[in-house]
Amino acid sequence: MNKAITDGLVLMPPPFAAGLGQWSREDGTPGSATYAGAANAALVPSDQDFGGCLELQKTETTQRLRYMGQTPIEPGLYLRVTARVKVVAGNMPSVRIAAYAARSNGTQVSVPSAATTVALTSYGAVVTVQAIIGSGNRQGVDLVWGTEPVYGHFGLDLTGANGGVVRIDDLVIEDVTDVFQRKMIDAVDVRDYGAIGNGTTNDYAAFVAADAAANGKTVLVSAGTYRINSNFTFNNAVRFEGTLSMPSNVRLTCTRNYDLNTYAAAFGNELEGFKRGLQTLFYFTDHVVFDMSGRKVDLTEPLDVAALAGLTSLTSRRVLTNGQIGAASATAWNTVGVTSVATYNANQPTTLTNVANVANIPLGARVAGTGVGREVYVKAKNVGAGTVTLNLPLWGGSGTRTYSFYRYQYLLDFSGFDNLARFEITDIDFNCAGRASGIMLPANGLTFRIADCVFTGPKDRGITSTGTGCAGMIVDQCQFLSNEQPVAAQNRTTIALNANANDLKLRDNRVVRFAHFAVLAGGGNMVIGNHFFQGDDESDGLRQAGIVFTNTNARSIVSDNYVDNCWIELSNEHEPEPGFTTGYSFGGLSITSNHFMCTNVAPSFRWLVMRPRGPGHFLNGLSVTGNVFRAVAGAVDRVEKVDTTQAGLDHDRARNVVFDSNIFHGVATICQSPLTVTHTQNTEAATWTVDAADNLPFGAKPLTVVSVLPKGALRNSANVVTHAAPYAVPATGSGDKMAELRWPSALRGAALVTLRCDTPQ
Repeated sequence: MNKAITDGLVLMPPPFAAGLGQWSREDGTPGSATYAGAANAALVPSDQDFGGCLELQKTETTQRLRYMGQTPIEPGLYLRVTARVKVVAGNMPSVRIAAYAARSNGTQVSVPSAATTVALTSYGAVVTVQAIIGSGNRQGVDLVWGTEPVYGHFGLDLTGANGGVVRIDDLVIEDVTDVFQRKMIDAVDVRDYGAIGNGTTNDYAAFVAADAAANGKTVLVSAGTYRINSNFTFNNAVRFEGTLSMPSNVRLTCTRNYDLNTYAAAFGNELEGFKRGLQTLFYFTDHVVFDMSGRKVDLTEPLDVAALAGLTSLTSRRVLTNGQIGAASATAWNTVGVTSVATYNANQPTTLTNVANVANIPLGARVAGTGVGREVYVKAKNVGAGTVTLNLPLWGGSGTRTYSFYRYQYLLDFSGFDNLARFEITDIDFNCAGRASGIMLPANGLTFRIADCVFTGPKDRGITSTGTGCAGMIVDQCQFLSNEQPVAAQNRTTIALNANANDLKLRDNRVVRFAHFAVLAGGGNMVIGNHFFQGDDESDGLRQAGIVFTNTNARSIVSDNYVDNCWIELSNEHEPEPGFTTGYSFGGLSITSNHFMCTNVAPSFRWLVMRPRGPGHFLNGLSVTGNVFRAVAGAVDRVEKVDTTQAGLDHDRARNVVFDSNIFHGVATICQSPLTVTHTQNTEAATWTVDAADNLPFGAKPLTVVSVLPKGALRNSANVVTHAAPYAVPATGSGDKMAELRWPSALRGAALVTLRCDTPQ
């Protein structure tokens, strides 16, 4: 770097032979006295050492010589002033480089003005004195001027004894910024260490040498294409002007700037840079976070992350964050569909046998057909044996049927990992654009975390689990924006997410107009603080489930959600023998403090649905408390129901059911358990028949009479107040929907009767 060349700065003063009127005997400022016509100064046309030069007799304590021209000085510019001097007669003085630092208006800046003094010790001996002047306090700079001066008047001082006569060669001022270039730029260029950059020669050794020499400086990969045939790690910061060419299985590790900006520059585009950076994430121990630098990457095909990484297991925490991953228009996103005949045996609940065309069935395909529950996927296949392994059982019973297999395409496909634990994706916008699905989870693994992400327009699925890679999964503060928003709710097919394993956390998510928000086959789930709405613009519209629990004993909490135009469904569609034989049956679920809303729905709409796929099931451990149910633009009949398409519930076996302290607006028939009703008996009778009037939840029976409190006096036929206590006979009358209070004698009056739809444990 030389600003005299690059910026056209004029630095050199004219020779003395051009006239001494340009040389001041003071500070060099305009109007100061010059050496033109001075008695102690003369031009020597031909000195044996200097050629033309100035001969000067020292007559002042400090004899000054300053060029009156304005030599520019600026931040980052370093000037070297050189003077060659010799004594020819008289006393021997000393000499030093000196200058006047000026602002743009000519006023002096208070900075060091004189360099180190050099003594002249013999006649005729040529002595060279130099000083470097610049803005920075760097080693080798004699006069540090900072950034305020904009020009200087440069020259020299003669000090010491007067009377001596000296000759001075023409002053030299030159740009020596390049002397400080390595310190200023703080970079090591790989070409200086033998890199060729022709795209074919292996420059690995040169890169190793440059990185070793950097020692804290930045490695500069200057213009060119550099072939690296082996894994390479930069231990220093690196800056790319050129690009790299590396085999797909060879990794680049940038330890000091591990982000997409660096990798995109290294490989010439965002997509290849993203792949290389993500690849390194699985091996890099210095950093656990790959930062996409807020950049957008468009994929033209699903990204097989396990194949990219070249491994199938990792249990150390890794994080992908801060960017957008989009689906570019390409045929690779097309769903692969296969139809095949296969045999299912409930005794082998996750295996299809005698599968025709098994070789063409893709791993990770969703299975559809008669008796197949939601979100059943192909985990494995054996072409030789003609078998397919499923992630979940089928509920339709044994038999040979035709099945369809649909393999969706995902932006990030982790299904090639046998085990991937503690992987996190944060602050990523998955722009599926109606072309691709979002994320397919690994086959197995713990605590996959997805937080603060946006899934825009997934074609089929937002997040899919085909195995147990969803165990303990955390989905926090994400948005799922359906690609089917204009579609009538009952016709939608996209699902935001599913999980098969236990302990899912869904918190503070916003989910817009999917067929379902979540299909959950495991237990121990926490669904808290989400807003999921699945309405449409239809009048008297139909709706679908928002959350589906496919395990009868859900062992889950649904709390503080906004459940909008959809319902919570309990099903057992993943049981190979869906009729009840043993276990806890439907329950293990707490639904608390949620806001349930619907708009423009048919009166038959319900917010809570039980859907048994086989007979004999019952309610066991269900708590629905503190919720608000509100219908707008039309009322609904009630808030809950049993879908009896396949089977009903055995209400005689209900246990531990609480449906209490809820608020109902726009609901024709409210339900409670315990339920308190006022029974008024206007004529004397020894048996009072109390009607629960369909106010017990899910069409249940009044199995228990908890209490009877007379409301006012009880009177006999003689109108005499009678103090008596009845005994109760629950579940009597038509459909067992009544309870009888039997008194010692015929009485009339009123009573508050509290009923329950379950029996005490």
